[in-house]
Amino acid sequence: MTMQHSIQDERNILLRPHTGQFVIDELPLMFVCMAGLVYGGMEGLPLSSMARIVSLFLLLVLLYRFIYLRRIRYRVGEEQLVSEHGIFIRRVDYMELYRIVDFQEHQGLLQQICGLKTVRILSMDRNTPRLDLIGVRCGNDIVAIIRERVEINKRKKGIYEITNH
Repeated sequence: MTMQHSIQDERNILLRPHTGQFVIDELPLMFVCMAGLVYGGMEGLPLSSMARIVSLFLLLVLLYRFIYLRRIRYRVGEEQLVSEHGIFIRRVDYMELYRIVDFQEHQGLLQQICGLKTVRILSMDRNTPRLDLIGVRCGNDIVAIIRERVEINKRKKGIYEITNH
């Protein structure tokens, strides 16, 4: 499944993290879980039942984290960037586009291999000074779209940046 970039209408863009981001984030825990299940499946070894119990607990943790990742939504509107996340308790953060001041793109080694990136948005928003859009496909130039909307909103509100260079 790819980073979903669906335009609901001309004003709203909906983004979801790529499922490959789950593997990238949870690979060490997945290895520990598999090793515990293999060790726990061997009869007569010391602590094999404990290894099974711990591995089953880790499987539940992995399931929770997978569902959490699948429930993340980023919506880029005309005036706001909205971030929704959570399973049992949903949290919705609203970031006014005119408050965005900078962007960064980051790729770890596994993200490079999978063709994914993390887009970091820096803003002057008090509640959300930094927002990471994780699992974005490298071919998706969401920064250009957001930057254009930021500039439009700053012009509409009469906000101008003054720099000392």
